[in-house]
Amino acid sequence: MADLQGTSIIVTGAARGMGAASVRAFAAAGADVVAMDIDTAGLDHVVATAGAGGSVTAMPVDVSAATSVTSAFDAAVERLTKLDVLAHPAAIQRPGSAAEISPEDWDSMFAVTVRGTMLTNQAAFRHMKAGGRGGSIINFGSISGLRPEPIAPAYSAAKGAVHSWTRTAAAAWGPDGIRVNAILPAIATPMYEEAKARMTEDQQQAHYWQNEAAIALGRRYGDPDTDLGPVMVFLASSDSRFITGQLIPVDGGQSSVR
Repeated sequence: MADLQGTSIIVTGAARGMGAASVRAFAAAGADVVAMDIDTAGLDHVVATAGAGGSVTAMPVDVSAATSVTSAFDAAVERLTKLDVLAHPAAIQRPGSAAEISPEDWDSMFAVTVRGTMLTNQAAFRHMKAGGRGGSIINFGSISGLRPEPIAPAYSAAKGAVHSWTRTAAAAWGPDGIRVNAILPAIATPMYEEAKARMTEDQQQAHYWQNEAAIALGRRYGDPDTDLGPVMVFLASSDSRFITGQLIPVDGGQSSVR
C-alpha cells in the first residue's frame, strides 16, 4: 500500500464496518486519523485496536447536524494541524416498500446519508481550500443508487443523491485541487448483516440472486480490511491525483458503472 506518513485524515462512521476498516488501513499506512462517529463506545474500541503505524484519535459527531459537523471538523483540524483527506462512510439503512415507506424513515435516511454527505464535504472543503494543498474526499455510494430497490427505496434514492452530489462537488472543487470520488462497495459489514436479518426467507433468496450471485469474484461480499482498505489508501494518496468525479465499484464485479 501507499505510504501515508504525514497525511491527516478524518473518517466518519468509524465505529464499525467500512469506517473502522478505513481507520485501520490509514493508520497502518502511517496516517494521522481522527475517527468520528455518534457511537462513542464503538469509537473507543476502534482506537484501542487500530494497531501500529500512524495516530488515531476518537471524536464524536452527528453528521446530520450542521453545528456538530462544524465543531467536530474544526476541533479535528486543530488537532491534526491540516486536513488532507475525508473518508465518509457514515450512513444508515431503512427497509420498506415504495408504497408504504413513512415520511419519518425517508427524512431520517436523507438527513444522515445525503445531508451528512453535503455537510461533511463542505466542512472538509473549507479546511482543504484554506490549506491550499488540495485534498481527497471519498464518499460512499452504492449499487442501490443505480438500480431499483423494491425493499429499500429510501436507501436507493439517498445513494443516488450521493452519486450526483459527488460528481457536482468534483466539478466545483477541482480548480482548488480537491478531488471527490465515491466508492460503491459490496462489502460484508454489520449494517449489511443486520439488513439481511430483517428480511423474510423469500426476501433473502431474492437478495442472494440479485446481489451475491452477481459477484463474479467468488459470489460473496468482500472483506472490509483486505478488499476495501487498500483501495481507500490508494484514493487517499497522491497515486490517485488525476482521478475525480468517479463512482468506483469495489464489488467483485457486481455492478458496471458507465
